[in-house]
Amino acid sequence: MKKTIYTIFFLCGVFAFAQEKKNDTADVAATKDIQEVILKSQRKKQFADKAVYTFDKEALERARYAKDLLRTLPELQLDPVSNTITSTKGGTTLFLINGIEATDMQIRSVAPSEVVKVEYYDIPPARWATRADTVVNILTRSTETGYVFGADVSTALNTGFVNGSAYANYTKGKNNFGLEYSLNLRDYDDRRVNSIYDYQLNGKHYRSDENRKDHFGYTFQNVALRYTRLVPDNYAFQAKLNMDIFSRFSKGVGQSTFSEDDLKEEHAMFKNNGSDYVIPKLDLYYSKKIGEKDELSINVVGSHYTTNTSETAKEWIVGSGLSVYDNDMVLKAKQTSLVGELAHTHDFKVGKLSSGYRISRSSISNDLNNLAGYSQYSVNYLEQYFYTEFAGKVDKFSYRIGAGLTNIHNKSAENTFDEWTFTPKVILAYQIKNNQNLRFTASYNPVSPWSNALSSNVVQLAPNIVQRGNPFLESQQIFSNNLTYSFNNKYFDFNAGLFYRYTNRVINQYYVQDDILGGYALTYENGKNGQRYGVQLTGSYKPFGNNLLVVKAVITPTSETVRTSTGALIKNDYLGNYFSLSSEYKSFSIQYQFNIPVYSLSGAFLNTNENQNNIFVSYKRKNWTFSTGMYWIGMPSEYKTKSLPESLVDYKVHTQIMNNKSMFVLGLSYDFSKGKKTEIQRKLNNETAPAATF
Repeated sequence: MKKTIYTIFFLCGVFAFAQEKKNDTADVAATKDIQEVILKSQRKKQFADKAVYTFDKEALERARYAKDLLRTLPELQLDPVSNTITSTKGGTTLFLINGIEATDMQIRSVAPSEVVKVEYYDIPPARWATRADTVVNILTRSTETGYVFGADVSTALNTGFVNGSAYANYTKGKNNFGLEYSLNLRDYDDRRVNSIYDYQLNGKHYRSDENRKDHFGYTFQNVALRYTRLVPDNYAFQAKLNMDIFSRFSKGVGQSTFSEDDLKEEHAMFKNNGSDYVIPKLDLYYSKKIGEKDELSINVVGSHYTTNTSETAKEWIVGSGLSVYDNDMVLKAKQTSLVGELAHTHDFKVGKLSSGYRISRSSISNDLNNLAGYSQYSVNYLEQYFYTEFAGKVDKFSYRIGAGLTNIHNKSAENTFDEWTFTPKVILAYQIKNNQNLRFTASYNPVSPWSNALSSNVVQLAPNIVQRGNPFLESQQIFSNNLTYSFNNKYFDFNAGLFYRYTNRVINQYYVQDDILGGYALTYENGKNGQRYGVQLTGSYKPFGNNLLVVKAVITPTSETVRTSTGALIKNDYLGNYFSLSSEYKSFSIQYQFNIPVYSLSGAFLNTNENQNNIFVSYKRKNWTFSTGMYWIGMPSEYKTKSLPESLVDYKVHTQIMNNKSMFVLGLSYDFSKGKKTEIQRKLNNETAPAATF
């Protein structure tokens, strides 16, 4: 595997260095200069931690809104199912407008003519580094008055699939008001699941072969109301009230062949589960200019809500009706989350110094009924983060050096974990030529266990098999290194990177013998370490030098290992991939996406990523856009999981959602804008912890 990775990287490097030299640089010093540049051609300039893109006149005229411009970036794609922009490399992407966190609809509310440039951070600055893998910042022009509104809906004709949204913004003087609403609804009545458990227990061989058909779905709604007041060169204030409304359900029935050595029984079953929550969230932001070189920013985000989760599962012998297991779980979790951050920036002649402190706290009070009986318990998650970093440039050499101190304090009824960790980060970049750049980054940071992994809950999965959390988990410690070569001209935008990540105390999910209920339990442990290394090749190719035809690709040969707490070594190799073909001509656009699913390591299991085989077409007529598409052409969406040879339980599951096989979707949207709205250059963006549902 190592020889293959090094060979691919060498060949791609030779290919990139052999391309035509172009002076594709963007002037990022002044808005006036950029406005003149974007009328001539599309440009890119690579920095140590980001790439800056501008757009040509044709692209600006063709786009409906800023979201369409983001689709053209080489490492971003439109997810046709959710109708959102995502990274082709995966991970979490954070979107900003002039430095303030933005939703998908806020991006839609920006007219293309207002976009000055887009900053694509594949190495996020310190204030975002713990929240996202990629940051995209859209910089816009603004005036004193203007309004914008729009709505869109897309739906499948033969199954329960609806995406809808509406938004409106109004600016008057120094004040801006915004309102938006979104809806994602899924209601599928034909999800098919085959799961197999095979194991030895007390000297006997057991096997459970289950086939189940589910009716499942979810509804997610978001309502947001914003008020912003901006006094240029003085202060900015924003208050945002956000409401997330979510509910999901699953109702399944099935049959199972259960064998104990040579004895076989026919079982029947049903499995129902669901959860719901309503999260009101208040986000307050204030920044103040102090002289010409300093700025102080404060951000506070708070929420309080209750999550209701239930699960009922029964299995019985068909002939006698004798119960095999009866699982009832009801969890009510009351959750309070608060995030506060204070940051300061100072501009020196040779660079910029950024410093700050962030504290986040989540308290969850659980009222639980499950297999272990009734219990009430509370857990508290506290994380503190002190950070400072300095960014500068000397000739063709640029750098960003940062240092942080992170405290993770997790407390439950069973355990308290408290640890301080030094978190340094170094980014070095060298501009080889105007359109070629070499970058190196190294970082070290802790990652707290997620709430499900720390949960004390217990649920039944199959006869003799349960799942439980582990309140005694410690945080992971991740040491990451990346070396990236970037090249771009009129036809190519290409990145080739070597990556290596070492994780100490890696969190690993695995099967153990269950001394409490008997049988086996699927739970979590801190393994000794994990490693992941390989090559990532990403980019786009425009054979005609424009958007008439664009080929995007991501190829990632990867090796990954996990060493468990007992010293066993788990290893997996895979070739990650994603491909996209798109074309834009006048008011028409078409895009085709596909991939070849691969198995990647996840604790005691190997999981495939979601398969893609999608095509969608759109036509723009004035303020209206008509779209259609077919997703998962000729196939259902499917997901596969299998256990590793080292596992005590041989487990396999194959899930297919038959409803979205060759799913045909129609869409309609209307967007109108007049004038421009005021935006603020917000320095802090935070989010409270997600709902605890396990």
